[in-house]
Parts: sequence; structure tokens; C-alpha cells
Amino acid sequence: MPNSRPVYRFNAALVREPSRSVVRGLRAVDHGDPDYDGVAAEHAAYVDALEAAGLAVSVLPPLEAFPDSVFVEDLALVFSAGAIVLRPGNAARRGETAQLAPVLRRRFETVLDMSGTGYADGGDILVTPDHVLIGLSARTNAAGAGALGACLTKLGYRYKVVTTPSGVLHFKTDCALIEENCVLSTARLAASGVFDGLETLITPEGEEAAANALRINDVVLVGAQFPRTIEMLDQAGYEVVPLATGEIGKIDAGLSCMSLRWFDETLDNQPPTRKKAPVL
Repeated sequence: MPNSRPVYRFNAALVREPSRSVVRGLRAVDHGDPDYDGVAAEHAAYVDALEAAGLAVSVLPPLEAFPDSVFVEDLALVFSAGAIVLRPGNAARRGETAQLAPVLRRRFETVLDMSGTGYADGGDILVTPDHVLIGLSARTNAAGAGALGACLTKLGYRYKVVTTPSGVLHFKTDCALIEENCVLSTARLAASGVFDGLETLITPEGEEAAANALRINDVVLVGAQFPRTIEMLDQAGYEVVPLATGEIGKIDAGLSCMSLRWFDETLDNQPPTRKKAPVL
């Protein structure tokens, strides 16, 4: 892998404000429409948590034409070495990449893309110290995984293609890297053997959705509605930051999908800031 820095060590993030159309966001199971004000409040608290963890956050304006555009992680994969523009598995979201790609080109010297081959969502991609795991799912197919793998190879990253459990939207719906050698995972995903060589902490029964946590620097962001998972992580020595996800969760969202995170060498030793990105 290109550097020895922990893969959860970040100092920069890119987010997009939720649009009012977010209430019409995609969902695998209908739990009712989210409340816009509730989504906006949860997103604002999320951005505050990123900044408190030491990240400089750039905030993109909402895109009313794309209800799911708040979920920027599905559109790209970013590293210090460069960015990869993905091709979302849901065709309704593919127009979002045209809005994001120019933003990435202003921030990264190298920006690659999948050249329209197959499809892959960022929610199916887990970066570990040794490999980038690409989970096949309804939103990431074999052709997309191959095209993404070719881009990763150009950036100097090794990758493995694995399988997301049946009925699970994204690979990271069921897991999160919380230490260089440890993954928070659901029992069903851990049992598949995809984490060979890594330790696993298993989410308590009934709190499987807590697996979509997010390690950033010294803290782990976890959904506030998962008390047993929070207690388990606390007892394991992690500094946990609980965040409300009740409204955003109605449209299949968790904590990883609302930001793109990387380590920007030009920001090293500078205090975190928030800035509004220009409207394109």
C-alpha cells in the first residue's frame, strides 16, 4: 500500500448538504419518509463530529435533482494518492458523478474513473491496511469490481473481491474497520471468512445496523440507538462518539456514506476548518 499511515488517519473530508428532496431517497425497506429537518440536524451533527475529530470539512451545496446526493461516499473513492470516480449501481444516481468529478479534480492531482464499465458503489468498498476489499452486491457487480480494481492498481493499492451477504445493501452495511487489525462486523459477514487475518468484534444480536460505524483518527462514530454496541466498544477501549441516525437511516444510510475522507498532505499541522464549496 502507498503509505504506512493508519488507514483511518484523516485530516480532510468532503460532504454535501442534504437536499429537501432527500425525503424521496432510495430505500430497500420502506420505514416511511424521513423528516427533512431531522435529516439536516443529523447531518449537521455529523459534520461537527468530523471537525471535532480533526478534519477540515468542505461542504458542497445540495442537489435537489438527486435525492440521495448527500451520500457522497457511493460516488468516489479517495486517497492521498488520488481519487477514483465510481459508477453507482442505481442508474438514478449516475448523474451525481458529473457534479462531483470537477470538485475532485480541483483537489487531487490524479483522478481516475471506471470508464463506464460495470458499476460499483463506495458503500461496498472497505480499505484495510493490506487490501482494498470490494464487495459484490446488488450495487457492485463483477465487471465494476474489475474496473475499479484496475484503477486501484494504478494508484498502488492491492485489492480483493469478496461477497456481500445476500439481502444486504452494501458490504459496509455490515462492517467497519475500527483498528488496523480489527473489524466491527455482523455475525453473518464475519462467518463468511472475508476477514481472514483480521480480528472481529461482533455486533450484538438485534444491533446489526451498528456495524456501519466509522473510525476517524482517535474516535469511533456509532449510531446512538445501539447502546449494547456502544458499551462493547467502550469496554474494548475505544472512544465512542454516538450520533443520531434515526431519520437518515430510513433511506438506508449509516455513518460512512455521508463523507469522503482522506489525508491531505498540504493540510498537515493546520487547524481544522469548514468551508462552503462553490456552486458549479
